[in-house]
Amino acid sequence: MSTPHARYSVKNLLMALVAAAMALVLAACGGTESTGSDDATSGVKMSHKYGSTELPKNPKKVVTLGLNDQDAVLSLGIKPVGVVDWFGERPYGSWPWTKQKWGSTKPTIVGERDDFSIEKVAQLKPDLIIAQYSGMTKDQYEKLSKIAPTVGQPAKYPDYAAPWRVMTERIGRAVGKEAEAKQQIAEVDKKFQAIRKQHPEYAKQTVAVGDSFTPGEYALFAAHDPKVEFMTDLGFKPSDRITKVAGKNNAAEVSAERLDLLDDADQMVWLLSDTAAEKRIKADETYQRSSVARQGRDLFIQYENPPIGAAVSFNTVLSIPYAIDNMAPLVEKQAAKEPAK
Repeated sequence: MSTPHARYSVKNLLMALVAAAMALVLAACGGTESTGSDDATSGVKMSHKYGSTELPKNPKKVVTLGLNDQDAVLSLGIKPVGVVDWFGERPYGSWPWTKQKWGSTKPTIVGERDDFSIEKVAQLKPDLIIAQYSGMTKDQYEKLSKIAPTVGQPAKYPDYAAPWRVMTERIGRAVGKEAEAKQQIAEVDKKFQAIRKQHPEYAKQTVAVGDSFTPGEYALFAAHDPKVEFMTDLGFKPSDRITKVAGKNNAAEVSAERLDLLDDADQMVWLLSDTAAEKRIKADETYQRSSVARQGRDLFIQYENPPIGAAVSFNTVLSIPYAIDNMAPLVEKQAAKEPAK
């Protein structure tokens, strides 16, 4: 079964990521070849999809290979020396939620998404390699482990499906700042709790989140996708129908004929790369017949300019406050609308 894709770039943002089938392979990696001295490791091990890794003490040179892993590392006061690119060569440090964190520092881009260069990683001589929001393969993991201690994806979840809280806590533990990471999670949770307290009616409403990167084709995101996770943290219920169709994938890739999946949605949020996609969706006759379109309960958000959609897509301890400040008022206004006749 193919997995849905949508390319993230200036014109088209990768939203439907490859969600690999969960592997039950456990390959011990306690003997990773690190160039550090014997006292460079803490003796604390972290388990992951490919086994367990002994963590170094106070790592200074960290490479992040997950699409948004760098945010959690930055939030803890560490600037990764190497990162992967998500938005098609978008300069790092330009996102409003990370600009000050990066400052004038420009990390080395070691590749795009899961297509990263092992050689570039090795040249950086990292103390620690982290891949959480990632589709890193076992072969890549084994090669990286010969360079430095490598923490793979959490084994409990499919690739690209671990909740932001889990990833933040794991990254905090990996860099020796778990207590600080937990405190940051609690602070973000307070913001979500304030929204839910102000809008208890959200709990009775089902939300659907989608993208359309090709005419006539739609990506409808499952409950475990970060974009839906953001909306459920605001208080909404995810669509069980969409999640069931998506299966282990982070999105159900469907044609216009399957937009009946939106019929149980009280609110629809579209995250799009440009205004042309919005016009195209609104002009789709099948979509026009959906209840969310007929009742005017659809919200269209761009990924960039301003990067509200990008903040929702990243859904990290750093991007969420920006997303709440800029997205929550739009959702509130949309949810308060009287259904169109």
